[in-house]
Amino acid sequence: MTSAIRQIPLDNAIKHHAHSYHQIVIGLEGHARFEIEGLKGRIAPLGGCIVPANHTHYYTGVGPNRQLIFDLPEDAPALSGDHRTLVHLFDAPRFFTLDDSLQAYLRFLMMEMEQPHHAPSELLATTFLGCLHARLATSSTILKAHRLDLTVIDRYIQSHLAQRLSVADLARLACLSQAHFSDCFRRQTGLSPYQYVLRQRLATARELLSFSCLPLSEVAARTGFSSQSALSHAIRRAFDRTPNQLRQASLIRYANAAPLV
Repeated sequence: MTSAIRQIPLDNAIKHHAHSYHQIVIGLEGHARFEIEGLKGRIAPLGGCIVPANHTHYYTGVGPNRQLIFDLPEDAPALSGDHRTLVHLFDAPRFFTLDDSLQAYLRFLMMEMEQPHHAPSELLATTFLGCLHARLATSSTILKAHRLDLTVIDRYIQSHLAQRLSVADLARLACLSQAHFSDCFRRQTGLSPYQYVLRQRLATARELLSFSCLPLSEVAARTGFSSQSALSHAIRRAFDRTPNQLRQASLIRYANAAPLV
């Protein structure tokens, strides 16, 4: 797929959606308000926002307005091949203001788009993205490592432990792209998201085996394993014991700890 550049006014009624492509919105006239996965901001002329793919965003125009919008599929030439690093612009939603040089390039881009035989939109978009990336990548807000709230993530994992959990689910919770979330997560925990979730599944399964009489199939269902054989295999790998051995060891510990009457 290729990139697209378009100019539109935004309706003054609040609307919301999410889409499978990245987007950059830049104010040309009037004002607009955006909320991207909880991040709120106002777009004035020559200011803008970055909307990563699959991020739900609310938006509304404020009175008469006009916005320049870049629609950028992740497999577009502007974000792939030699330009792959530019996709990091969309690691997280953010708001920005164009400096004098980018304002000048934006004026050129818009004049070029008005020509009957203008330069390809892909080339114009790539140049703009490269310049924007160079500026944002050197700002302290981008260089600062993103600190994940593991308490929120743990609570989400525990409440969805019986379900299939994907990196995309957790990344949405943190308002980050999957790639950026995985990088931050590994730096902060030393584990991949998959390994982290598996540890929580196994810890809960071990607790259920030790302190309940639930059948193995029910323990597997409650902790997100596809079958009791999948749970047994995972427990043997993690604890070098079978589920039955874990349960028996817990019974022995309980009996030894029981007070004498």
